[in-house]
Amino acid sequence: MRQKIFEIIEVAKENDKWSHIYDSFMMIVILISIFPLAFKIQTDLFLNIDKIATIIFIVDYVLRFITADYKLNKGKISFVLYPFTFMAIIDLLSILPSITLLNNGLRLFKIFRLIRTLRVFRIFKSFRYSKNIQMVVNVFKRQKEALTVVCLLAGGYILICALIIFNVEPETFNSFFDAVYWATVSLTTVGYGDIFAVSTAGKIITMISAVFGIAIVALPAGIITAGYMEEINVEKNVSDK
Repeated sequence: MRQKIFEIIEVAKENDKWSHIYDSFMMIVILISIFPLAFKIQTDLFLNIDKIATIIFIVDYVLRFITADYKLNKGKISFVLYPFTFMAIIDLLSILPSITLLNNGLRLFKIFRLIRTLRVFRIFKSFRYSKNIQMVVNVFKRQKEALTVVCLLAGGYILICALIIFNVEPETFNSFFDAVYWATVSLTTVGYGDIFAVSTAGKIITMISAVFGIAIVALPAGIITAGYMEEINVEKNVSDK
């Protein structure tokens, strides 16, 4: 019985009808549950949506907890480890802010009102139910070393540019943080225009920063695209077999 539940609540395989239905149902519930977050007011409809969604998420969490040994394959210790896995934490964060709606008599749970904004984490629950999203997640996992190097390169580039411009135009930038902000905006070629260089040297530095910024920003995009195409080929080969 537990194994059948596990097969249903996990990401659907091509020929698993009930798992497809469960995945689709959970995606719909997630999307509906985050819809009220787009409004400042809280109507009775929104409150009822949150109650129903929270109950469904709790049931889903319990089902995943009681089948944790099938997921982690570590025997009874799986039940101890599962609550600390990334997706289990996301599940819990999506549930806790709404607990007060289910039982107003538990005053202790009122502290969770402080983290009610964490309901936005519900969107991350969709990662589990979409193959395409999981493919993107797998790309980040497989390419994490290359992406880490690129991030470090970008971070180093921002700090160096910030140091240079901060010393070239100390009168323009009130703090080093302003210089870092300027360097970040220049690197990404966004150019808000609220902080900008005014001297000739500063403008030259800005041009150089923007030109090299294009190259640095393009690197992670190329890595992710190549990794995604590789993931598609792997998925296609598995399906053909």
